[in-house]
Amino acid sequence: MLHLSTIITRPVLAALALATVSVVAVHAEDAKPDPALANSLNANDKTAEQDPALLKKDAAVKIEDGKYIDADGHPTFHVTDDGKKLDWYSYSGYRRYHAECHVCHGPDGMGSTYAPALKDSLKHLSYEEFIGILVGGKQDVNAAEQKVMPAFGDNKNVMCYSDDLYVYLKARAAGAIGRIRPSDHEDKPDAAKKTEKECMGF
Repeated sequence: MLHLSTIITRPVLAALALATVSVVAVHAEDAKPDPALANSLNANDKTAEQDPALLKKDAAVKIEDGKYIDADGHPTFHVTDDGKKLDWYSYSGYRRYHAECHVCHGPDGMGSTYAPALKDSLKHLSYEEFIGILVGGKQDVNAAEQKVMPAFGDNKNVMCYSDDLYVYLKARAAGAIGRIRPSDHEDKPDAAKKTEKECMGF
């Protein structure tokens, strides 16, 4: 039986997540990659599995309040210093992923025997689909197997960092970062501090 707080909280967080999607999913103006925002990757990292088409598609065209935005108006990654330095959101996503997701989906998005490799799923999942699955969960049931991802719409430790998770997994999918523990990152933007405080309620 669901508690009243869960019944109230899940729709509210789902509405907030979908509102965020509708605001962000506006095509970026002048959607051409900005050379100043180009990724500087580690060509020697064999765990990165770089995908040139995805790297091009996911390239940042602008930055807003410390968040990098792609040509579709969605958050994206920015890697510099020969792959050693991540933008704040990719770094935060790495931390959140390994706190909340890796038990099922494996370290570094590599998958496990009972949950898919998210580094592969994010090659084709859109931002809106990703947020929708986080909020509402997903079931894949057939005669051979049953895979169920729970809904995280009422879990602030996931939903308040949904963009961070998306950006980190997109970076893994495109091969911008490999199976590494990030050694450096950009400073936490003021906008990220404000959003976190408002979402987490502290």
